[in-house]
Amino acid sequence: MSITRDEVAHLARLSRLALGDEELDHFAAQLDGIISAVARVQEVAAGDIPATSHALPLTNVFRPDEVRSGLTAEEALSGAPATERDRFRVPRILEEEA
Repeated sequence: MSITRDEVAHLARLSRLALGDEELDHFAAQLDGIISAVARVQEVAAGDIPATSHALPLTNVFRPDEVRSGLTAEEALSGAPATERDRFRVPRILEEEA
């Protein structure tokens, strides 16, 4: 199967792309090469080989989610330079509006 210059022009119109004559010829050759490569792969693909998404089997390497107790407020604030009412105290950066 070969893609023609007219077919590329039709696709360009459908895509609302303005292509010049040189671009139509260039893209026709490129698309023809892509279609030929896909056709060769389809020839090689055997029906007895299962479809895969990756060449190697992959397994999840993440640990399972487990509920654990977190830090208490006292533990979390123990290294803070300043605290106020069980919270981190930080310098004011915005002025309050009246």
